[in-house]
Amino acid sequence: MSDGRDEPQLDRLVHEPARLAIMTVLSSVRAADFLFLQRATNLTKGNLSSHLTKLEDAGLVKIEKTFVNRKPNTKVELTPLGKERIADHWNQLDRLKSLSKISPET
Repeated sequence: MSDGRDEPQLDRLVHEPARLAIMTVLSSVRAADFLFLQRATNLTKGNLSSHLTKLEDAGLVKIEKTFVNRKPNTKVELTPLGKERIADHWNQLDRLKSLSKISPET
């Protein structure tokens, strides 16, 4: 039964576990290279690449591909929209958590 407050709405694009992990890592750094993200999230190259593409298509991350010492380097960073969406997502999770602490009326 609702108590009149808005129910928390989770962002499904962000909430997916792999994308949530990627965005959480990126929210704690200015930018990260592909290998760092792969190690931090424990995702395969293909899986990480697929999720990064979805996040990039949604405008949540910016991907820059360059060469460093003749080796390809992929740098990823959150866009302003990405920073806003991950912060909103964590706020919604906190709100959901606080709702579980409300004792039911007897």
